[in-house]
Amino acid sequence: MIALDHVTYAYPDAAVTVLTDLSLHVPRGTLCGVVGASGAGKSTLAKVLSGFVPHAEGGELAGSVQVGGIDVPQTPLAEAIEKVGLVTQNPFNQISGAKFTVREEIAFGLENLGIERAEMIMRIEAVGELLRISHLMDRSPYALSGGQMQLVAIASMLVMRPAVLVMDEPTSQLDPGGTRMVFDVVSELTRDGTTVVLLEHKLEQLRDHADQVVVLAGGRVALQGEPREVLSDERLTQWGTGSTRYTQAARSARDRGLDVPGPTPVSFDDALLTFGRGA
Repeated sequence: MIALDHVTYAYPDAAVTVLTDLSLHVPRGTLCGVVGASGAGKSTLAKVLSGFVPHAEGGELAGSVQVGGIDVPQTPLAEAIEKVGLVTQNPFNQISGAKFTVREEIAFGLENLGIERAEMIMRIEAVGELLRISHLMDRSPYALSGGQMQLVAIASMLVMRPAVLVMDEPTSQLDPGGTRMVFDVVSELTRDGTTVVLLEHKLEQLRDHADQVVVLAGGRVALQGEPREVLSDERLTQWGTGSTRYTQAARSARDRGLDVPGPTPVSFDDALLTFGRGA
């Protein structure tokens, strides 16, 4: 579903590349988490996958980018967005500014695709219930909190039903309850066949929901694999990604000579199994 091979990219007039010889393959129906330090190239990767690089940003792109059955650099952006949806980190930048209500905002993309009115209404109601924003439908998008606006931005992409969904820190404005809901929704999408690339700093949630995790460092894929194995790797600190409090606690215990059996825990459930086994 996603096949990036030897991708290198530099922004216009930039002296250095942001992505360098990057290769990434993600099967259909997979939730792929992407982590990395600030400046590792995560947001640029999201733009490459969705076609905003090079179509909107310009610059020099080399390598092959195949997403959702299309050659992204060779496909007009207006066509690419039918296959690949992008949720940006800042929801304020994703609101169109052309609509007066949340309902109209969510409908905006469907109108551009020429979806029939009855189908539009059905989809909007369904995504409103899914993200628990039905009560916001008649409000102005600019009268919402940051978290509510984030959910509207996510709804505006989900309603399009893209084959591939790229999400750049979609829970940055959300409280813990909203974060759990978004991860649950994304997991449900992948079970239905949607491929999701999720750029996120919340490692514990990725441990519990992702099928695979990719670590970016210096514009390259430094590590890729099963979530618990990748997220407990000691090199994450070296790459600036950090680790969860459960991983830190286990390492601290081992440094003090305590027996911590099994793999290093990443999430709360991991920690229960690890420390319970040692009790």
